[in-house]
Amino acid sequence: MSFKKYFSYVRVSTQRQGQTGTSLTEQLSAIENYAGRYNLEITKQYEERETAAKTGRPVFLEMLKALKQNKAHGIIIHKIDRSARNLKDWAELGTLIDLGVEVHFANESLDLNSRGGRLSADIQAVVASDYIRNLREETKKGIYGRLKQGLYPFPARVGYLDAGKGKPKEIDRIQAPLVKKAFELYSRGNIGLNALVEKMHESGLRNKNNKKISRNGLVCMLKNPFYTGLIKIDVTGELFVGQHPPIVSKKLFTKAQDVFEGKNNKKQIKHFFVFTKHLFCKECQNILIPEKQKGHIYYRCHAKNCPQKTIREELIEVELLEIYRKLAFNQVETALMRQEIEDYKRSEPSKAEAMKNQLLMNLEQINTRLNKLADAYVDEIFDKETYLQKKNQIILEQQQIRQQLQRITANSGDTIKQVEEFLELLNKAYLSYKLGQPEEKRHLVKISTSNFAVEGKSVSIKLKKEFELVAERPRFPVGSPQLATSRTFSAFFKKLIAHFSTLKKTCEN
Repeated sequence: MSFKKYFSYVRVSTQRQGQTGTSLTEQLSAIENYAGRYNLEITKQYEERETAAKTGRPVFLEMLKALKQNKAHGIIIHKIDRSARNLKDWAELGTLIDLGVEVHFANESLDLNSRGGRLSADIQAVVASDYIRNLREETKKGIYGRLKQGLYPFPARVGYLDAGKGKPKEIDRIQAPLVKKAFELYSRGNIGLNALVEKMHESGLRNKNNKKISRNGLVCMLKNPFYTGLIKIDVTGELFVGQHPPIVSKKLFTKAQDVFEGKNNKKQIKHFFVFTKHLFCKECQNILIPEKQKGHIYYRCHAKNCPQKTIREELIEVELLEIYRKLAFNQVETALMRQEIEDYKRSEPSKAEAMKNQLLMNLEQINTRLNKLADAYVDEIFDKETYLQKKNQIILEQQQIRQQLQRITANSGDTIKQVEEFLELLNKAYLSYKLGQPEEKRHLVKISTSNFAVEGKSVSIKLKKEFELVAERPRFPVGSPQLATSRTFSAFFKKLIAHFSTLKKTCEN
């Protein structure tokens, strides 16, 4: 007797269910009994430990892909609610049924090829989806109830420890003093966030994964009133009085927030200016000298008889911020860039291999040329001086090719990583400058611009090549024709990749 080939799919909603195995055992037993009763051969079992409340379950999606590729006649599932607690996944199954894929439920006798059976299954799927929505609402009520009690129903923040269900967080005696130290240092207003990240890492401050706290993580910590004994819900902005002990005082927390808002910033170095030695007078090419008067910073050309008057730093920053704002990618450009990066990652290995093969072929040709050159010298076609000159030229070519081979082997993927880091910098440039400390602003100016030419009250900003490529890119507003936009953006992306590849080679040489 011939057996049809089927997949089986089982799912547990929680890690606890997956560890105990009770739910899995029941599901597998029911599926195996069903398959034996109807002579269905299970060739592969898919097991998932994810909630079905949302789409995107990797194992489920992998199984759907395999079914679409006709790797099995159908699938056996324990019950409808194991697959259909969100309607999108149920719609995916419905599409497979329409394509002729058999879908069986071990615990429900439903003929999905009939109108009545399909309707009954649709109703059960809707009920399962509604169950999840109701469960989500009940969960929200439970969380809100905990918050009203002053309990934080989520994992402990850095500086605290979980004390158990229904209990307030406890002070972490190792990390809490370091958290307080971070607040104290930042509230003085004389240290930037990047410097503070490094200093606190050296002091021993770590996140919950025992790793270095990122700049963004540090900002979230310094802005979180949880450390003063309050619980704030970010989505609604609602505050609750927590039962957990505070790590910092309200006064210290307020000082740190004042620094973020620029109310308490102090310069560690006297007379520090963002654009020192970066502004040039367009008239006489001299460097403009900064000076502070009445709370404002001015840049002045001190050349004798130069008509250039002073320019305020705020005017320069307006121009610079506008450039940084335009450098950031919009939603359409971001999507296109992600696609280009993924395409590049897929195609780059084969391109690198093709280039490697071409270089190896070039090496063989060079060896052949060297042999012919030696034969010509032996046959006295040219003298020794000419022979050595030609040989040296060929040897130099040979060395260059070998270096290229080494770079391809050693630096695979480095270019695209550099591009990704650059794109992240672009999207953060505006806020990084606007919210950064003077030292951070100056660093950003130095890495993104060449110089500023000042004429009267206007300033011409020269960007470095990679930033200039982005600034001069074609614009892609929402609603652009997709094909034309993709082709144009692809050409821009290739220019960017070529620039970073050239930059890498220049640095290596």
